[in-house]
Amino acid sequence: MFLIGLTGGIASGKSSVCQILQELGVPVVDADLIAREVVEIGSPAYLRIEEEFGPEVFQQSGELDRGKLGALIFADAEKRKRINSITHPQIYAKMRSQVFRHFLNGEQMVVLDLPLLYETGRALTYIYKTIVVSCDKDEQKRRLQLRGGYTELQAQDRIESQMPLDLKTARADYVIENTGQRQYTRQQVEDIVRTLRRSKHHILNKLLLGAGAVMLLAILIVFSYTVLGLIARKTFA
Repeated sequence: MFLIGLTGGIASGKSSVCQILQELGVPVVDADLIAREVVEIGSPAYLRIEEEFGPEVFQQSGELDRGKLGALIFADAEKRKRINSITHPQIYAKMRSQVFRHFLNGEQMVVLDLPLLYETGRALTYIYKTIVVSCDKDEQKRRLQLRGGYTELQAQDRIESQMPLDLKTARADYVIENTGQRQYTRQQVEDIVRTLRRSKHHILNKLLLGAGAVMLLAILIVFSYTVLGLIARKTFA
């Protein structure tokens, strides 16, 4: 099995690309979704955040207020490091667990959706190829304003707080341009998936999986005949 790293800028459309990948039968491990799971009420990360940051970053229901926490750490690099030190180990542990489960299911290719793939560099050692989702800067800002309710200046500040998209695209093996219509984005995703499925790594994985299945079948047949032989001897002795 090999891993594909998917990343991009905030509001560039990674979620749309992930949905298309899943429609094409490619499993996706979503770091953002896992990040929400690890801070659910009562979880170890939730309790650590409560201890470190106090009640002001929680809603009345007890759930973490991601908007308040985001605003708090956005303006303070030290607090951002603290929250990352709490959540990242939990996130990566769950990601490893999901990847291993896909491996046991016989998947030959898994996409890791990692917003900070290049910024942290932590997963790059294990990645076979990288995909960056890109879009026009004005469209990115418009989407972020619409999605988060930010002013134009707030949206711009959040975009500029990340690694510039052009630096990410320069390092990518594949770039998906996601400014236009969904059908155009889908065509790009389909082309990339087709290329990856033709790669030598994918073919080798299929051969190894096939050889493993044949070996397992042979072991089961030999075991079955051995057991039947022992039963027959015992029955007719």
